[in-house]
Amino acid sequence: MNQALLDKIESGQLRKDSATFRVGDSVRVHTKVIEGDKERIQIFSGVVIGMRGHGLNSMFTVRRISYGEGVERIFPMNSPRIDKVEVERKGAVRRAKLTYLRQRIGKGATLVKERETRYAPKVADPAKALAPVPTPAPVPAPAPTTEPSA
Repeated sequence: MNQALLDKIESGQLRKDSATFRVGDSVRVHTKVIEGDKERIQIFSGVVIGMRGHGLNSMFTVRRISYGEGVERIFPMNSPRIDKVEVERKGAVRRAKLTYLRQRIGKGATLVKERETRYAPKVADPAKALAPVPTPAPVPAPAPTTEPSA
């Protein structure tokens, strides 16, 4: 089949609210769980250690430590079972896959350096951002008192 035709068919099944997260971010994935005739939301939180695929086939892997044991779960990005994905913390990593976290023990297994923003936060009024900050008036020093020494 033609790739353009496949993309057109898949576009109807893609999620409209795609989450914006990257590898290294700490996320909370809200999944819909059906038990009998009831449906509830279950949360799986951890570090994103990998992303793969594109379009309808894209998936991401989340890893967490549960009772001292590492647990990984692979989620399809466009699954209707995923209610939402919340980003708890942005991580700064220099790898596409964080498989080295599997060998780490304890706090080092979940420790990913937090991403820093490079730019100053946006200001609502740019004129105020460039305006000089007023300096407070100098406070006069108290007058010295001359007391006779006894």
